[in-house]
Amino acid sequence: MTTQVIVNVDKNLKIQAMKKAKREGIPFSAVLKLAIKAFVDGHLNVGFIGDERFNAATRSDIGGVRRDIAKGKNLSPRFSSARSAIYYLNK
Repeated sequence: MTTQVIVNVDKNLKIQAMKKAKREGIPFSAVLKLAIKAFVDGHLNVGFIGDERFNAATRSDIGGVRRDIAKGKNLSPRFSSARSAIYYLNK
């Protein structure tokens, strides 16, 4: 099943993109589909998410947690069911 997506784009940008797609020998709709797929798969980064900036206390806490994980400390066991997880939490 497919669905329709309507996007408002600057006319000149659309014309340039359609011309480039034509030169590449691919329909413009295929370019849009490939771009959406690449974005979903994590291969297209639009650059809106900035780097995390933590204060000194948070950086220290995260460092401690990472060290614990590397050593296998302070971790709960794996559970085979929700019931066993609830039992573990209640004891």
